[in-house]
Amino acid sequence: MSSFAEFSLLPSLLATLAEQGLTTPTEVQAATIPAQLEGRSVVGVSETGSGKTLAYVLPVLHELKTLEVEGSPVSTASRPRALVLVPGRELGEQVCKVFKGLTHDTRLRVRSVVGGTKKQIARQTVSGMFEVLVATPGRLVQFLDGGGLQLDDVRVLVLDEVDQLLDVGFLPAVRRVLKECPLEVRRAVFAATLPESLEEVVGGLFASAPLWVRTSGSRHAAPTLKTDNRTVTDDQRLEALRKVLAEDPKAGTLVFANTRGQCEGLAKFFEHEGLKHATYMGNMDSLERRNNLAAFRKGEIKLLVATDLGGRGLDLENVERVINVHLPRDLDNYRHRVGRTARAGRPGRVVNLVTERDLPLLAEVKALEARRR
Repeated sequence: MSSFAEFSLLPSLLATLAEQGLTTPTEVQAATIPAQLEGRSVVGVSETGSGKTLAYVLPVLHELKTLEVEGSPVSTASRPRALVLVPGRELGEQVCKVFKGLTHDTRLRVRSVVGGTKKQIARQTVSGMFEVLVATPGRLVQFLDGGGLQLDDVRVLVLDEVDQLLDVGFLPAVRRVLKECPLEVRRAVFAATLPESLEEVVGGLFASAPLWVRTSGSRHAAPTLKTDNRTVTDDQRLEALRKVLAEDPKAGTLVFANTRGQCEGLAKFFEHEGLKHATYMGNMDSLERRNNLAAFRKGEIKLLVATDLGGRGLDLENVERVINVHLPRDLDNYRHRVGRTARAGRPGRVVNLVTERDLPLLAEVKALEARRR
């Protein structure tokens, strides 16, 4: 479909989309929204920046507002009609922002229960009546155990970044949440990447066969992405990094390492070089992480040093360059990292500092691209 107007969406949603200049659906939106509007469950695998969030937000809002108009509004506190599970707080905040940007006319209420927020504040947030809940699995289970939420009225369950949600650390909580939701609930599962090893597990999340969609962009690197592999030894990394940065000192740049220690070492290097920078790691204070992201988004800093936490789920529009100072250990993390740039048709560049032990990973990257051409 070439226009959102061709979908059977509520006029209020179409009007809001038009006000925001959104008239043409992306590939993943065109492939999954009609099925969801018909009540089908879907699995959508599509590259970062392809519009996956809107692909499930629009059907959710349409369905919930239709229920309200037809005489079945939410009438009980702390019983959401739609549940969106996300692996982390930052992604949860982004999802809430997309929902709230479309609820002005529908007047549907969106709440969040995510890790990193104070329990008392979160408890107050979900104490009233609302339609949509965005949550991280662990924090949601805490509320289920404490009786602060009930999920037996959920009509739509969304799992965003499902490959992360099925990680061993999240899996027990995710399974608990699934048991609390009605068996017949419509489900929408989305990810930027989905390894073949997880496809059977994802299929097991559904009571009946879902529609599977893999967009063309999920099969290969973005056409606007340029990759530069530079061979180094361990003691040459910092000098190579210095040269890469000097080639385009004003470019918004994500610098990746594998461990906290490596990130801290890079931060010290940037400080020594007099380069304004910030870090983004999982063990940081959540407020500090948010402030660092905000500074990067606003262009106040041009260098953000991150572990793989920064390679997943974050919507960063101003990443012109990704530098893998330390290449990741697996293909999925590599694809998530490079997916931070060359988004939505914009140009982007990836520079990999490659040691001999990284050659097997690069061989995997080339083999994957060859299979999917």
